[in-house]
Amino acid sequence: MFQEHREFKLTLLMVLSEKVSQLMEWTNKRPVIRMNGDKFRRLVKAPPRNYSVIVMFTALQLHRQCVVCKQADEEFQILANSWRYSSAFTNRIFFAMVDFDEGSDVFQMLNMNSAPTFINFPAKGKPKRGDTYELQVRGFSAEQIARWIADRTDVNIRVIRPPNYAGPLMLGLLLAVIGGLVYLRRSNMEFLFNKTGWAFAALCFVLAMTSGQMWNHIRGPPYAHKNPHTGHVFIDECHRPNAYIHQNYIHGSSQAQFVAETHIVLLFNGGVTLGMVLLCEAATSDMDIGKRKIMCVAGIGLVVLFFSWMLSIFRSKYHGYPYSFLMS
Repeated sequence: MFQEHREFKLTLLMVLSEKVSQLMEWTNKRPVIRMNGDKFRRLVKAPPRNYSVIVMFTALQLHRQCVVCKQADEEFQILANSWRYSSAFTNRIFFAMVDFDEGSDVFQMLNMNSAPTFINFPAKGKPKRGDTYELQVRGFSAEQIARWIADRTDVNIRVIRPPNYAGPLMLGLLLAVIGGLVYLRRSNMEFLFNKTGWAFAALCFVLAMTSGQMWNHIRGPPYAHKNPHTGHVFIDECHRPNAYIHQNYIHGSSQAQFVAETHIVLLFNGGVTLGMVLLCEAATSDMDIGKRKIMCVAGIGLVVLFFSWMLSIFRSKYHGYPYSFLMS
């Protein structure tokens, strides 16, 4: 009996060693291992296993027209490359992908009907609820997926992105243009002391920051609520503009947001600000009374309209908020 048990353990160790060796060989060639149904069942589902596998289920073929899948794949590749060429690289964790056209049987086996989807298959046991990545909440940036992997596997991956020279080139071009303008107008530098220009620049910066642009830069959320199969924004069946905006461009949680949502908030804040500027001008300018009345009415209208829309967005994100202003 003891001898049989020992032989069984040796067999398991040999099988495990072969699986790890195979995965390491593939990883050395390509950080993200492409799997079909047979590879997935043998290397991911079947025991023994002392390693975790982060699997991206996707649909990258052109006829699937999944724009989100392509974007998520780029981020996944960056993450896998960061791990593969990290000094901390071990065989504790591997990255793999299953394309629907190469492994539709895997999608059926897991009752999966959407892509892209990220699942962590732990070293022991079956995936739990937290092992499925919340794509709609977190977005699919490599940094966000790395944080989720650290939570599930205790493996910390430092994301290293390939150099992007577009930013420095644009900055250099902008500085060159500014330098050229300063040189051409070197005899007249009064424009640098223009209070209106500096006020407008400061206002644009404030509106950009208060709308949540920095949160987008850190978290990398999706632009809008898109169909995971086609990558297109969902179409509201009610054909109501307000409902369409809230359904597709406004995230339903107060803990997350879409990129489009920040643009909408920026627009609404700008409308309220413009209304307040018009009201101040109507009260302090030297124009005739008729023009001042028009400015006053326009200012009140802008403040009421855009503030009402802003409050409507607030109510949709903080459920149970009891107050509204014209629009709900």
